[in-house]
Amino acid sequence: MFETTRWGVLKTAPERPIGLDSIQDQVKQKLLRFGLTFNIMIVGSSGLGKSTMMNTLFKSKVNRWMASDTSQEPIIPPTVEIKTISHVIEEKNIRLKLSITDTPGFGDHVNNVKCWEPIIKYINDQYQHYLSEERRIERKPRIPDTRIHCVIYFIAPTGHSLRAIDVECLKRLVKVVNVIPVIAKADSLTLEERQAFKNRIRNDFERNGISKLYPMLHKGLEEDEFQKNKAIKNQLPFAVVGSDQFMSIKGTPVLARKTRWGTIEVENPSHNEFPQFRDMLLRTHLHDLIDTTAEVYYEHYRRNQLQLVQDGDS
Repeated sequence: MFETTRWGVLKTAPERPIGLDSIQDQVKQKLLRFGLTFNIMIVGSSGLGKSTMMNTLFKSKVNRWMASDTSQEPIIPPTVEIKTISHVIEEKNIRLKLSITDTPGFGDHVNNVKCWEPIIKYINDQYQHYLSEERRIERKPRIPDTRIHCVIYFIAPTGHSLRAIDVECLKRLVKVVNVIPVIAKADSLTLEERQAFKNRIRNDFERNGISKLYPMLHKGLEEDEFQKNKAIKNQLPFAVVGSDQFMSIKGTPVLARKTRWGTIEVENPSHNEFPQFRDMLLRTHLHDLIDTTAEVYYEHYRRNQLQLVQDGDS
């Protein structure tokens, strides 16, 4: 009988190379061949610079929602709408199939009761679509993935506390999707005001049981990964500034904004937390966001749906 041991207890170094170091190249070749799909949803009231932030993140005009609209004032839809735009971004032969889903109309009305419902429904609809494709007798070799991997939740820089609508929406979102909260247009606050606001928001998170914000902290993580995630979580919400305008700073063009406090350099970590936010989202945790969506949130949805079918048949 072949007996196994607890995973990781026995570690063996081969006496001669067996080729495991080529796995990294295999993964890279697969990535080069198929690319990577990454789906973001942005949620927040109008006027918080959501489109500008997306353009800042990807250093391109990825949010061209109203390209044919020449009106000066944005039109607020009567209910929350869901709009998705997709791009293929290529850098050093790596193709990122990026989809950005916006939610115009959220929080912009006198009566915002249950304005989060279309958002939750859209997220669950993508899970259902993926599940339906998985259950087909003849499945596609690669199922198109429209599941939302991350919701970036924009908080207005009021300097006070979270609005009731923010609390209610976040409590529901964290149950179905990865959520990263950011304080929008953080340059409207002084550094002291910003820190005090962040502390109030963190207290609101704790008081209202909003603890499952991304990144996850669980026992299955390696110690160094756990500590990195803990450090990131302690920074939430990120206080960010977006801009697609370059200014000359000491002869060097940099993304920046002019404010009453002076010039805010977008990618200067001493001015705002955009660099930390970008690094986590794109440089260190992008693949983990995709994996967490599949292994935690989608798996939870899939299990519940199959249980409903089983209960209906019994």
